Amino acid sequence: GRSWQDKIGDMHKAMEEKEVDAMIVTGLDETAWLLNLRAADIAYNPFFLSYIIVEKQGNATTLYIKNAATKLTQNQTDTETTEKLYQHLNTGTDGDCAGRTGLCVTVLEYDPVAVQEKVRTVANSDATQMVMVSFSCNHALSSVIPEAKRLRENTPVAIAKAKKNEVERNGMRNSHKRDAVALITFMAELEKKVKSNVYMTEVSAALDLKTERMKGLYNRGLSFNSISAVGSNGAIIHYSPSNLTNKQITTSEMYLLDSGGQYLDGTTDVTRTFHFGTPSKYEKECYTRVLMGQVDLARFKFAKTKFGPYGREIDAIARRPLWEVGLQYRHGTGHGIGMFLSVHEGPGRISLSHAPFESDSPLDDGQFFSDEPGYYEDEQFGIRLENIFMVKEVETTYKFPNTTFLGFETVTLVPYESNLINYDLLSQSQVDWINDYHKRIMDTIGEELRVNKPEAYNWVAARTRPITRTVSSSTVTYPSFALLSTILISLFVWV
Repeated sequence: GRSWQDKIGDMHKAMEEKEVDAMIVTGLDETAWLLNLRAADIAYNPFFLSYIIVEKQGNATTLYIKNAATKLTQNQTDTETTEKLYQHLNTGTDGDCAGRTGLCVTVLEYDPVAVQEKVRTVANSDATQMVMVSFSCNHALSSVIPEAKRLRENTPVAIAKAKKNEVERNGMRNSHKRDAVALITFMAELEKKVKSNVYMTEVSAALDLKTERMKGLYNRGLSFNSISAVGSNGAIIHYSPSNLTNKQITTSEMYLLDSGGQYLDGTTDVTRTFHFGTPSKYEKECYTRVLMGQVDLARFKFAKTKFGPYGREIDAIARRPLWEVGLQYRHGTGHGIGMFLSVHEGPGRISLSHAPFESDSPLDDGQFFSDEPGYYEDEQFGIRLENIFMVKEVETTYKFPNTTFLGFETVTLVPYESNLINYDLLSQSQVDWINDYHKRIMDTIGEELRVNKPEAYNWVAARTRPITRTVSSSTVTYPSFALLSTILISLFVWV
């Protein structure tokens, strides 16, 4: 959506506003985003080991990478790219900017000692009044900057990266469409096999899903090692299937699947929980309450102020249906996600699971987060539902003066497990949201599935039939969103 030259220009403006003369970029997702580069040095993440030093003086930008001399001139390994690195960065074949016109990046070998000395030199220069480093900058670099000259905060790279531009937003939407087709195709086949007594395990299912995902246009692998978990293994929040713990997927236990892909135009992360047999009443209630929390958060609208809100201030919305009956989950409700970057992206997050971080940043238009409440019964089962949604400006019935309201656009397009929903627990507003969501799934990818993958189409069509709410007068009711919003905003303003 923007050239690296434009991004460097944006960084210079941000540095000027902060009265900073130099910025040390140490986050690998930040270096990748800033220079529009991707690589494969880190498993599941399209990063490269690197540092960047951005200096206002002389518009100097220096990049440190491993095997610099080779990488500058070699042909790229991805078929979507023909440009060589030195051409992309407008530098010499040796990484030297001498004689170049326009913005140029000096490319040097990744040598931690050399980087440290460069930072020391820049920081101690009489021309340097202030140097910016991130909260996560390592001690080796931050310690050579005099404390009086050191500004520790989220870099403008991190803030800009999190707030996707229109090209990045569309890329995220499109990659999630293709990812949904892959996941739905896999799930339709898996359910058929399990119900036909074909031997399928956590490990074999994860491998089959990887194969299906990697068939997709622009796919460049997984965004993390899939969490494929049966029964009691699902109660382990960050479970990783292995030959030592591998369980068979059957019709008698729940199956939790948390997975994602890396695409040239986006990163995906989606969790669904299934039961291919007859779940217990308690399992259905737990699943339904997790679903209610996810839907409630996705529907939430809130006023944007100069003080926030922060993600932690809306986390409780997703927990409320569980809290009502004394249940809880011990992880955050949402993490940021990058655009063909990290599946866990800062600095924003939606979490009450631990104390605030000094790096926390408020919710803002264009940021993408996960919406993933869950419930985990030790030694029994785990439930998690995860969608990715984007913070966006929304229309409201009334227009309060000088006030912008934000809400969420869900980009994940995978239906819920109707076999696990207790419809009597749902409010009409929740039913309406689920029906609208399921309709959008069919409107967006239904035709592609019908034409190319008829079995997957039948699978998704069965799960997206409209829900008709017929509940008894004894059904539990919850406070209205208007009341809940008023309470949350009042608490936020009071704090």
